[in-house]
Formats: sequence, structure tokens, C-alpha cells
Amino acid sequence: QVQLVESGGGLVEPGGSLRLSCTTSAIWISNYMGWYRQAPRRPRELVASITNRNNTAYEDSVKGRFTISRDIAKNTVYLQMNSLVPEDTAVYYCNKVPPQSQYWGQGTQVTVSS
Repeated sequence: QVQLVESGGGLVEPGGSLRLSCTTSAIWISNYMGWYRQAPRRPRELVASITNRNNTAYEDSVKGRFTISRDIAKNTVYLQMNSLVPEDTAVYYCNKVPPQSQYWGQGTQVTVSS
């Protein structure tokens, strides 16, 4: 059974860093995976992705600040977030690309505020 468990969020000041983790099932970890986020009153958006060949891509607003990676041995996808700004405040989720709607996890809240 597939599970997606996100962790690592929290409250951070502008300019700070966080590393999010997404633990998933062995059958998914090598797939085309992504980190999504949903801010209040906004649709969920894909912010970072990693293909099965480890090619990465980023939404324009996070380029140069966020880095997606994965550790297959740990069945975990990471999102390193640096130079955080208030606009990064959202609930962050991981899922396949494109997402499998029945498998959304609970997400992890990231709040950037002074």
C-alpha cells in the first residue's frame, strides 16, 4: 500500500532554511516525484520535481533557493529550502508527477514570518 508522509515543516524567519522529508513506499520512490504546496485561498501548485533519471525542475519563484533530492535506500524525497520568504508559507505535500489524488498525505505546514 502506498503512503506519503511529509515532515520537517515549522515556523522560520525570513531568510531561514528548512528541509522537508517525504517518506513513501518502495514502489514509488524511484518514480517521477514532486513537491507541491498550497497556500491559503490558492490552488495547489508543483514547486519542484525529480524524474526517474534524477533530472530536476523548479517553479520560477523557488529556482536557486529550493533543491529536491531523494534517498532510495530510505524511501525518502527531500526538499531543501533556503532563503525562505513569507510567500513560501503554505502546506507542502509530495506526490507523483502528475499527482495521484487518492494518495495525498497530510502535508507539512511551513510558515515564514518574523
